[in-house]
Amino acid sequence: MARKILVAGLALAPLAAILRWVVDAGDVTVFCFSALALVPLAWLIGDATEQAAEHTGAGIGGFLNASFGNAPELIIALFAVGDRLPDVVRGSITGSIVSNLLLVLGFALVATEKEDLDRVSLTSYLGLVGLGALLFLVPSVPGWHGNPDRHTLAVATIPVAAVLLLLYLGQTHFNLRRHRRRHRASGFKPSALSWSLPHALLILALATGLTAMVSEILVHSLEGFAKSAGLSRFFVSAVIVAIVGNAAEHGGAIVIARRGKIRLASEIAISSAAQVALFVAPLVALLSFVVRPPLTLAFRPVELASIAGAVLIVGLIVRDQKGTRREGVILLIAYAGMVIAYYFSGNR
Repeated sequence: MARKILVAGLALAPLAAILRWVVDAGDVTVFCFSALALVPLAWLIGDATEQAAEHTGAGIGGFLNASFGNAPELIIALFAVGDRLPDVVRGSITGSIVSNLLLVLGFALVATEKEDLDRVSLTSYLGLVGLGALLFLVPSVPGWHGNPDRHTLAVATIPVAAVLLLLYLGQTHFNLRRHRRRHRASGFKPSALSWSLPHALLILALATGLTAMVSEILVHSLEGFAKSAGLSRFFVSAVIVAIVGNAAEHGGAIVIARRGKIRLASEIAISSAAQVALFVAPLVALLSFVVRPPLTLAFRPVELASIAGAVLIVGLIVRDQKGTRREGVILLIAYAGMVIAYYFSGNR
């Protein structure tokens, strides 16, 4: 029954498009329908990722989910850059990293029994996020005084973005080779009922395209929705936009965890955070020189502190290679604390 409801829910994506572009409904209505439309899309991406992982293993499956799931985040960021909303972009990047590490991994651990985690892979990704936070200090510290979007900081962002991209590509290449060797050595064979790999990748691509469309619709309705709720622009970007923009991998990881595949779910959560910090953020910064105006990676102290804190907490949890429901609750409480900090920090 639940599966039939989710399949029927896929019709919400075109309905959201009709409400936005044909009926010209109000922002609150468009926001609600768009948010609901992301739920079945998240389930579909999670299902397709699980099927792909039958052929590739958990590590590569998590990478695929993060890559497809972060496409809307990249698209949303570029739209916000074009609309001259740099604080929204930086806030959504911060919120995306923190929500993947604390919210998604927390729900994934709560949804499953005590399971083994791949400490080597997860700590390597956590190390990348921590290193990214340190490199963000280069344009961020000067941005704490004066205009954080001045041209000199945009220029200073270029080498930082280039280093982040190189680090991510290098570490990802190493991790994917390691996961491929382990998967081959395990001798695991996909189920006869599982989809073929091309079929799973096609569904992933189609679901991601629809997710990007719905996310764009939702973002354009966020301002009106936020005003009616009396929330700051930073809070909206760091919490609402971040969760909405990553709804695909958020929902997918939790669905997969409920099926007992916590290794795959944890790979999705942490590799997605690393991808946002070391791939999406620097790529948006470099592409912004084409889209205009250039984006500086000048984050506020509260943003960098929350990223560093999330890395530290998750690092302490994965060091024993075990994931428990109690630790999941700790992560969720930590995320709630971050959300409260975002609420009281206000706009820049």
